[in-house]
Amino acid sequence: MPLLRVQVASDRGTARRVMELHQVDKPHRASREAARAEAERRGWTPAGEPVFVGVTNGEPVRLLYDVEVYSGAAS
Repeated sequence: MPLLRVQVASDRGTARRVMELHQVDKPHRASREAARAEAERRGWTPAGEPVFVGVTNGEPVRLLYDVEVYSGAAS
């Protein structure tokens, strides 16, 4: 199944918290749900849980997630 890289808007404090949770193998549920919603907004159906992959360095800060999607679900 293909992976879709999505960016979720964030602030520096939240991004730091998400990174801290990721380092101890815990999800940040709100941002994970936002990543799933972004994939759906783009017309894809998520096939699994979004996987946190990092944080952008730019301003505004964005959280990066890979979302596995069903290949036949693109609009």
